[in-house]
Amino acid sequence: MSTVNESGTFTLGGDRLVRRLGYGAMQLAGPGVFGPPKDPEAALAVLREAVASGVNHIDTSDYYGPHVTNQLIHKALHPYADDLVIVTKIGARRGADGSWLPAFSPKEVIAAVHDNLRSLGQDVLDVVNLRSMFGVHGPGEGSIEVPVSALAELQRKGLVRHIGLSNVTPAQVEEGRRICEIVCVQNHYNVAHRADDALIDELARQRIAYVPFFPLGGFSPLQSSGLSDVARRLGATPMQVALAWLLRRAHNILLIPGTSSIAHLRENLAVAKLDLPEDAVIALDKIAAHTDAAA
Repeated sequence: MSTVNESGTFTLGGDRLVRRLGYGAMQLAGPGVFGPPKDPEAALAVLREAVASGVNHIDTSDYYGPHVTNQLIHKALHPYADDLVIVTKIGARRGADGSWLPAFSPKEVIAAVHDNLRSLGQDVLDVVNLRSMFGVHGPGEGSIEVPVSALAELQRKGLVRHIGLSNVTPAQVEEGRRICEIVCVQNHYNVAHRADDALIDELARQRIAYVPFFPLGGFSPLQSSGLSDVARRLGATPMQVALAWLLRRAHNILLIPGTSSIAHLRENLAVAKLDLPEDAVIALDKIAAHTDAAA
């Protein structure tokens, strides 16, 4: 049996069963998530290894590159396995200098969905996350009614199966849910950055998935003596422990750690077998409090 199976499963929108340990394709693009990878064949190999290892949830976006990660996914995996769920993201575009710019108008939402359909080679997108761009580095307040309504109309037309939200506040989640069913929320969260604790618990009650991005710290990798101490005791890496903590944190958390290395991919997927004893969880739970105090 694949190790990934031991991570458990979660059903998105009532009909798409995914294993809780997935894969995020963002790092397959070039530096700064801009341009092509240095070694395209290695990127294709990572995608194929992920699926062969049991991953059936891949996170991507046509603005990664732009277009790069979707084209790699299409080349590596098309025609797609029936159980493979590809989750893409819209709401932003890339400037010529690699900057991240809002793309929130109905016209831009429609164009982005069609771009993703075309680059992934799909007739319908499994899940589309709308990324709020009121804050680039974190959620910012503002209405998402117009872009969510445009996305919901594309859902009614059969181009989108399910809708999610990304980089959003609890108020924006509620606003989105008044317009259409929301099957997942993708926000910044990890063992040291826990602003969404209450939101995760509420989403769990509503059977809505929570997908943490930057589960390992993102562009500033997690560094904590507490994390290192637990890892040393368990014979694991600090990053494995951080991922295992997320799997244990709530049953609705889905992980999408990214990498461009097969060795690192295997290390990430091995987390499904990593058991955290209760005293390790207690030690890890203290990391966020120490981080907040130092901020």
